Amino acid sequence: MFCVKLWTWSLGAFTTVSFVLCVIWGLLTPEALHMHKFLESVLPAFHWISVGAFLLGLVESFLWGAYTGLVFVPIHNFFYRRFGVKATGV
Repeated sequence: MFCVKLWTWSLGAFTTVSFVLCVIWGLLTPEALHMHKFLESVLPAFHWISVGAFLLGLVESFLWGAYTGLVFVPIHNFFYRRFGVKATGV
């Protein structure tokens, strides 16, 4: 069984760190290698790049990760209860 709170915070932090790494990558590499088109398509109202857009991207990234945890964990726990491996005492 998974803990909703742990997974929600972990996935929120993961997506936030991933966003920061994508922005750093975009600032250090040529435009042909940027991720800004992807970020603009998955983060509503995000446009490459200003301080306000960066902060908005941080918040939206965290919220996408938190949403994933809030939805995934109850689904996993439901199926685990239904089909999970039973403890054998080994």
